[in-house]
Amino acid sequence: MSDDPGSARPSPRGAPEASSALGPTGERVADVERIAVLRANALGDFIFVLPALEALRAAYPKAEIVLLGAPWHAALWRDRPGPVDRVLVVPPGPGIREPGPDESPGDPADFLAAARAERFDLAVQVHGGGANSNPFVTGLGARVTAGLRAEDAPPLDRWLRYVYYQHEVIRYLEVVALVGAPATTITPALAVTDADRVEAAAVLGASTRPRVALHPGATDTRRRWPAESFAEVARALVADGYEVLVTGTPVERETVDAVVAAAGVPVRPQVGTLGLGALAAAYADCALVISNDTGPLHLAAAVGAPTVGIFWVGNLINGASPLRGRHRPIAAWTTRCPVCGVDCTPGIYPHRPGDGNCPHRVSFVADVPAVEVVEAARELLTPPRSTR
Repeated sequence: MSDDPGSARPSPRGAPEASSALGPTGERVADVERIAVLRANALGDFIFVLPALEALRAAYPKAEIVLLGAPWHAALWRDRPGPVDRVLVVPPGPGIREPGPDESPGDPADFLAAARAERFDLAVQVHGGGANSNPFVTGLGARVTAGLRAEDAPPLDRWLRYVYYQHEVIRYLEVVALVGAPATTITPALAVTDADRVEAAAVLGASTRPRVALHPGATDTRRRWPAESFAEVARALVADGYEVLVTGTPVERETVDAVVAAAGVPVRPQVGTLGLGALAAAYADCALVISNDTGPLHLAAAVGAPTVGIFWVGNLINGASPLRGRHRPIAAWTTRCPVCGVDCTPGIYPHRPGDGNCPHRVSFVADVPAVEVVEAARELLTPPRSTR
């Protein structure tokens, strides 16, 4: 088997039989009743895989699609329409998922033994490069396995080379195409339920003005736009007549508080007040969501809200929406650490000078001017003029 980045291991049933708009489509697996899909990481990561799940549903309409995920996946997907029929919570483990608060480590061997009893026909790894996840997926005992493979990962039955810089949505659509599931959409979409809306309304009440949400947090501090910049945007939008929410998780309370204090105008902080479904409903009701490149930004887009996202340029390549009717990703072009000046790209391009390692975690997006975000926001908030 060649290690060419664009190659995939031939199907046990033969060579690819067709071509889709996104490239070759492999032969569909026969007699599939149950499909396992490993995707057990964070919110934004899961949003990116939704089009691939939709492709699997279209290609295998009678099969049960079982997401191997985290506890929050199970909670989110309870009574929610979409391409996932059931969630199996995988135990925490290296390269699989991080343990949640107060979560006891599970035994992967016990999980895999129980999963083999499910008799999966097809197991799909859309979780990452595969060093840890490919052995895990192989351990499910499915008739056919498919997924990604980095250089340090063992192969699956059908695999695609993991290349870092590729839009995440397209990456996973290419994976499911290996098993005969061509893309039906490139736009992630998540349904908002009546229960989500009821929960959001109980917390936020009825809106008397159009709402805009700001989300200033991000797990990686290098992706955080300064609180003062979010505050400047909040002042402009409040002056324009909008009700401004500032959303955050409990661990982001300090960041939200900093935005509220710096804004100096009435805004509504929402820290841990909304469950994930209710947050989706709140965003769906917003005229606009402005956020760092983090899960809530991608959630907002998936439920239909227009967005302005602040991205480091590398993440822009992998995660920004390609659509411009409703979305405006704004790029920061910083590639050297603002503290020590180390070029942080050679880790991905090892033949370039330096190793790309830097211990600092300061913002790489701080130089995005607030005026650019305000202009993009006002453009999306202004209804287009009629062409009649």
